[in-house]
Amino acid sequence: AFFASKLEQESRHSNGKGFQRLGSSAFDRVYTANQNCGHAYPTFLAVLWCAGLLCSQAPAAFAGLMYLFVRQKYFVGYLGERTQSTPGYLFGKRIILFLFLMSVAGILNYYLIFFFGSDFEIHIKTITSAISPLLLIP
Repeated sequence: AFFASKLEQESRHSNGKGFQRLGSSAFDRVYTANQNCGHAYPTFLAVLWCAGLLCSQAPAAFAGLMYLFVRQKYFVGYLGERTQSTPGYLFGKRIILFLFLMSVAGILNYYLIFFFGSDFEIHIKTITSAISPLLLIP
Protein backbone atom coordinates (compact mmCIF):
# COMPACT_ATOMS: atom_id res chain seq x y z
CA ALA A 1 0.00 0.00 0.00
CA PHE A 2 2.91 2.34 0.77
CA PHE A 3 4.48 1.68 -2.63
CA ALA A 4 1.22 2.24 -4.48
CA SER A 5 0.49 5.46 -2.61
CA LYS A 6 3.97 6.79 -3.41
CA LEU A 7 3.45 5.91 -7.06
CA GLU A 8 0.08 7.66 -7.15
CA GLN A 9 1.46 10.70 -5.33
CA GLU A 10 4.38 11.05 -7.73
CA SER A 11 2.09 10.54 -10.73
CA ARG A 12 -0.20 13.34 -9.59
CA HIS A 13 2.77 15.55 -8.81
CA SER A 14 4.36 15.10 -12.22
CA ASN A 15 1.29 15.22 -14.49
CA GLY A 16 -1.69 16.32 -12.46
CA LYS A 17 -3.95 13.76 -14.16
CA GLY A 18 -4.23 10.11 -13.14
CA PHE A 19 -1.64 7.47 -13.80
CA GLN A 20 0.48 7.92 -16.90
CA ARG A 21 3.80 6.27 -17.68
CA LEU A 22 5.40 9.38 -19.18
CA GLY A 23 6.64 11.64 -16.45
CA SER A 24 9.62 13.00 -14.62
CA SER A 25 12.70 11.07 -13.63
CA ALA A 26 11.37 10.95 -10.05
CA PHE A 27 8.21 9.27 -11.32
CA ASP A 28 10.29 6.80 -13.34
CA ARG A 29 12.29 5.87 -10.22
CA VAL A 30 9.13 5.33 -8.17
CA TYR A 31 7.51 3.34 -10.96
CA THR A 32 10.59 1.14 -11.44
CA ALA A 33 10.98 0.53 -7.71
CA ASN A 34 7.30 -0.41 -7.46
CA GLN A 35 7.62 -2.84 -10.39
CA ASN A 36 10.78 -4.41 -8.94
CA CYS A 37 9.10 -4.98 -5.58
CA GLY A 38 5.99 -6.39 -7.23
CA HIS A 39 8.05 -8.86 -9.23
CA ALA A 40 10.01 -10.03 -6.18
CA TYR A 41 7.06 -10.79 -3.89
CA PRO A 42 5.82 -14.04 -5.53
CA THR A 43 9.25 -15.62 -5.07
CA PHE A 44 9.38 -14.36 -1.51
CA LEU A 45 5.96 -15.74 -0.66
CA ALA A 46 6.76 -19.15 -2.18
CA VAL A 47 9.99 -19.65 -0.23
CA LEU A 48 8.47 -18.18 2.94
CA TRP A 49 5.58 -20.66 2.90
CA CYS A 50 7.83 -23.59 2.04
CA ALA A 51 10.33 -22.72 4.77
CA GLY A 52 7.57 -22.26 7.34
CA LEU A 53 5.70 -25.43 6.48
CA LEU A 54 8.62 -27.75 5.81
CA CYS A 55 11.25 -26.54 8.26
CA SER A 56 10.50 -24.16 11.12
CA GLN A 57 7.91 -21.44 11.52
CA ALA A 58 9.65 -19.04 13.91
CA PRO A 59 12.86 -18.48 11.91
CA ALA A 60 10.83 -18.29 8.69
CA ALA A 61 8.53 -15.66 10.19
CA PHE A 62 11.53 -13.68 11.47
CA ALA A 63 13.16 -13.82 8.04
CA GLY A 64 9.86 -12.79 6.43
CA LEU A 65 9.55 -9.71 8.61
CA MET A 66 13.17 -8.84 7.93
CA TYR A 67 12.53 -9.16 4.21
CA LEU A 68 9.58 -6.76 4.38
CA PHE A 69 11.74 -4.16 6.15
CA VAL A 70 14.55 -4.70 3.64
CA ARG A 71 12.21 -4.20 0.68
CA GLN A 72 11.04 -0.96 2.31
CA LYS A 73 14.68 0.13 2.58
CA TYR A 74 15.24 -0.86 -1.05
CA PHE A 75 12.21 1.12 -2.19
CA VAL A 76 13.13 4.25 -0.22
CA GLY A 77 16.75 3.95 -1.38
CA TYR A 78 15.58 3.68 -4.97
CA LEU A 79 13.72 6.98 -4.61
CA GLY A 80 17.05 8.72 -4.06
CA GLU A 81 19.89 7.50 -6.22
CA ARG A 82 19.95 3.99 -7.59
CA THR A 83 23.17 3.21 -5.73
CA GLN A 84 21.33 3.78 -2.43
CA SER A 85 19.09 0.80 -3.14
CA THR A 86 21.97 -1.66 -3.54
CA PRO A 87 22.36 -2.56 0.17
CA GLY A 88 18.64 -3.31 0.47
CA TYR A 89 18.76 -5.44 -2.67
CA LEU A 90 21.76 -7.48 -1.51
CA PHE A 91 20.32 -7.91 1.98
CA GLY A 92 17.05 -9.13 0.45
CA LYS A 93 18.89 -11.67 -1.68
CA ARG A 94 20.56 -13.05 1.44
CA ILE A 95 17.21 -13.45 3.20
CA ILE A 96 15.70 -15.19 0.16
CA LEU A 97 18.70 -17.55 0.10
CA PHE A 98 18.21 -18.32 3.80
CA LEU A 99 14.54 -19.12 3.25
CA PHE A 100 15.38 -21.24 0.22
CA LEU A 101 17.97 -23.23 2.19
CA MET A 102 15.42 -23.75 4.96
CA SER A 103 13.00 -25.12 2.36
CA VAL A 104 15.62 -27.46 0.94
CA ALA A 105 16.53 -28.68 4.43
CA GLY A 106 12.86 -29.40 5.15
CA ILE A 107 12.45 -31.32 1.89
CA LEU A 108 15.62 -33.33 2.53
CA ASN A 109 14.41 -34.14 6.04
CA TYR A 110 11.09 -35.37 4.66
CA TYR A 111 12.86 -37.71 2.24
CA LEU A 112 15.21 -38.94 4.97
CA ILE A 113 12.17 -39.83 7.06
CA PHE A 114 10.39 -41.43 4.12
CA PHE A 115 13.28 -43.55 2.83
CA PHE A 116 15.52 -44.16 5.85
CA GLY A 117 13.31 -43.53 8.87
CA SER A 118 15.74 -41.02 10.43
CA ASP A 119 14.39 -37.67 11.54
CA PHE A 120 16.64 -34.61 11.81
CA GLU A 121 13.84 -32.10 12.42
CA ILE A 122 15.07 -31.12 15.89
CA HIS A 123 18.58 -30.53 14.59
CA ILE A 124 17.36 -28.51 11.62
CA LYS A 125 15.13 -26.34 13.83
CA THR A 126 18.01 -25.73 16.24
CA ILE A 127 20.36 -24.73 13.43
CA THR A 128 17.86 -22.42 11.72
CA SER A 129 16.95 -20.80 15.02
CA ALA A 130 20.62 -20.20 15.74
CA ILE A 131 21.38 -18.84 12.27
CA SER A 132 18.33 -16.58 11.86
CA PRO A 133 19.69 -13.78 14.15
CA LEU A 134 22.70 -13.59 11.83
CA LEU A 135 20.36 -12.09 9.24
CA LEU A 136 20.53 -8.85 11.24
CA ILE A 137 24.19 -8.38 10.29
CA PRO A 138 24.30 -6.03 7.28
